[in-house]
Amino acid sequence: MRYLKLFLCLLVVSFSQPSYAMTPSPQQIEQFKKLPKSQQKALAKQYGIDLKQLDKSSKEVEEALQDESLLVQPRSEEEEKTEEEKFKPQMEELKPFGYELFAGEPMSFMPSENAAIPDSYIVGPGDEFQINFYGKESDSFEVEVDREGRLTIPKLSPVNVAGLQFSEVKNLVKAKIEQEIIGVQAFVSMGRLRSMRILVLGEAYKPGAYSVTSLASVTHALFVSGGITEIGSLRNIQVKRRGKVVAALDLYDLLTKGDSSNDIVLQSGDVVFIPSVGKQVTVSGLVKRPAIFELKQNETAKDLIRLAGGFKAEAFPQKTVIERYAGNSFKTVLTKDFSNTEINYQPHDGDVIKVQGSSEQLENAVTIMGAVSHPGNYQWTQGNRVSDLITSLKSDVLPIADFDYSLIVREKNIRGDIELLQFSLVDALENNQSNFELNPRDIIIVFSRFEEKAEEKRLLTELALSEKEIAHQAKVEQWQKFENRKFLEFIGEETEELEEEEATQLDNLTKLLTGQTEELEDDEYSVFSRKKLLAPVVLKLQKQASAFEDTALIAVNGRVRYPGVYPLVSNASVKLAVNAAGGLLESAYMQNAEVTRVVKGENTSVEHIAVNLSEAIEKPERFTLQSKDSLNIFPTPNWSEERTVSLYGEVRFPGTYSIKRGETLENVLQRAGGLTDFAAENGAIFTRESIRTKERAQLQKLSDDLRREIASKSFSNSVTDASLSYDDTDKLLKDLAKVQALGRLVIDLPKVQSGTVALELENGDALYIPAKQSTVSVIGEVNVSTSHLYSDNLSVDDYLEYSGGLKQRADDDRIYVIKANGSVYIPSGSSWFAVNNNKNKLEPGDTIVVPLDAEYMNQLTLWSTASQIVYQLGLAAAAISAL
Repeated sequence: MRYLKLFLCLLVVSFSQPSYAMTPSPQQIEQFKKLPKSQQKALAKQYGIDLKQLDKSSKEVEEALQDESLLVQPRSEEEEKTEEEKFKPQMEELKPFGYELFAGEPMSFMPSENAAIPDSYIVGPGDEFQINFYGKESDSFEVEVDREGRLTIPKLSPVNVAGLQFSEVKNLVKAKIEQEIIGVQAFVSMGRLRSMRILVLGEAYKPGAYSVTSLASVTHALFVSGGITEIGSLRNIQVKRRGKVVAALDLYDLLTKGDSSNDIVLQSGDVVFIPSVGKQVTVSGLVKRPAIFELKQNETAKDLIRLAGGFKAEAFPQKTVIERYAGNSFKTVLTKDFSNTEINYQPHDGDVIKVQGSSEQLENAVTIMGAVSHPGNYQWTQGNRVSDLITSLKSDVLPIADFDYSLIVREKNIRGDIELLQFSLVDALENNQSNFELNPRDIIIVFSRFEEKAEEKRLLTELALSEKEIAHQAKVEQWQKFENRKFLEFIGEETEELEEEEATQLDNLTKLLTGQTEELEDDEYSVFSRKKLLAPVVLKLQKQASAFEDTALIAVNGRVRYPGVYPLVSNASVKLAVNAAGGLLESAYMQNAEVTRVVKGENTSVEHIAVNLSEAIEKPERFTLQSKDSLNIFPTPNWSEERTVSLYGEVRFPGTYSIKRGETLENVLQRAGGLTDFAAENGAIFTRESIRTKERAQLQKLSDDLRREIASKSFSNSVTDASLSYDDTDKLLKDLAKVQALGRLVIDLPKVQSGTVALELENGDALYIPAKQSTVSVIGEVNVSTSHLYSDNLSVDDYLEYSGGLKQRADDDRIYVIKANGSVYIPSGSSWFAVNNNKNKLEPGDTIVVPLDAEYMNQLTLWSTASQIVYQLGLAAAAISAL
């Protein structure tokens, strides 16, 4: 039992230590499994053993023992970094080549004994053989070569096998058994291999003596010692036997070529010596394997590039930079051509070679971008024209493309300044003058004929494109976001370095190009719109302008689809300018347009040039635009867009009617057949958009003023009245926020119908005619807000009495009546607020309003006005919604 407890202690240590610690043998595990279950559990609980770990078979444990990944562990981590060091930017440093392969913690390294034993293996004392008899007799033996080199097999005389190869031993043993035991044959195999001690010295991570198996090679010795230090050589690892060097291993041959011919099998007592590193040269930049390489004495620049894996495709070896220590306190720099067959360079220790990259600028290529089906870079050959890249308007451009406006961006000098050519896709395909011959590095931009995304979506819906086509367009747009940045780089612009005012001007474009899609929610412009694609072009033209070169920009305003600033193209004409701005609107005046031009001289002046627009478009060569010209397209005189008014309620033919300028409400009512017999003429509600806009601004101002006054009063020492209610103030403010401006114009409909009052109509006017009513409503500070049947004999006081009388907070001096037509009067007729105050008689449809006494709000001057507006607009809205 004492030995069993000792065995369990061994198991505890085995399973609690890391994977490279001592592990129980299969025999020990099998012995533990033979114990009764109750005793296993008791002992496991006592010693803290996880029984699940013991469920592995002996074969699994043996495989784990042979797994080299468990035996060779990484080196211990370096000292823990401080908090400041952890968050510092880490510079990626080049490391010496090949050292990490053998970097590990030193330990007893045992190669797998399941591996096949080579026939050339030299047998020695300590090797174990497994011999199986079959035939007349069947038996198996495990025999070991003794110190004298003899192999003793039961029933046979000893055999001397030391120094023989494994294949020779197999043949010798088989022959001896067949000769001495008649009718018996044998099968001979290797069992456990002998162990031996070797020395690993020099620049090993942990030099010393190590026990390894007889199959261990030089690389095994490096693994067992933890690898090589950073000052150790990988090019000249020596194996010394009895004081003589018997082999030299160049690990670069193994790492770069897979050549292990010099990785010889070690013998007992061998010394693996790692000398100090030799000449080292750093190769960085665009090579396939940047690192610090060790060179032998006679190796050249070609050998160095071969070790670095060769150049990458984008490398430019013609101007390779070499930094070299000159033996003083300074470095020298050499520039060599590494593309030649013979490189005029001999590596020196400490050299740093930097292989630079080729320019990313395209050569012999043209780029097409924008609203095209296949954007990208295409090969340029002499004589290429626009029609060679865009061959069909059906397949090569998107449905949203503008066929009349496209640009070619072209470099015009060595400084990278640009000029622009404008063309029409239709004209280019018809092979006329717009089919420009292309130069290398030209960029063709095809614009969308829409500026806003909503317009594009509407078109795609109308075209009923398939999901595949819509997905393709989305893919093109994503590519465009990436390609726009390359376009900026081409014309020499970086959005991150724009000045503040320029960055503001190009804010949406910058967000698009930097991929900040979450900030583009309010961006309603199409990806291929003029605003986005022209922004970097305009900025480039502004920057390249100087005292010797005018700004190549023009402005197009007035009756065009997209007014704005556009590039001045070669042979700029009025026709090209109009096409750039999206074309003329229907209302454009063709007989006259105006060009405003800045005339330079001793005193700069401005002149206005009248242009016949029709002639300028038909014969564009007659008038050429210049830098900073502003083209203004006038509207046709007396042109008006379609105007409509709407009639609702009690008219014979309600609906929307088109009107001409100057038409009156009387005329429209006659066209609508007049009013029905049930119409309440005095209750008509007339609304106008221009008045609605003013009311909206007044409501906002009133709300802001009232909120400010309430806030100031709340901090005043005079606020001592307990009757001042927060709920009342909050309710009024909320009521004001909910009120929608109606734009109501109070009219006397009977006078309008009779022609006594002429009301000229505007676009968007609306007339609501309610049905006749027979009630009078009472609202505000009364005990019961309700409606009552109208009676000629009842006065305002009577209706107030029928509504339960006034509340304590009612302002009985400011009671007013809102007539059915929207006019307001105070029964006493003495108020500044009265409108038509000569009519103090109640009529059906009128509303009596009892306001809150402003004294209860500590003399808030805006309270009364605000409450009256809320009541009046609320009543009008209710009347309209009831129709």
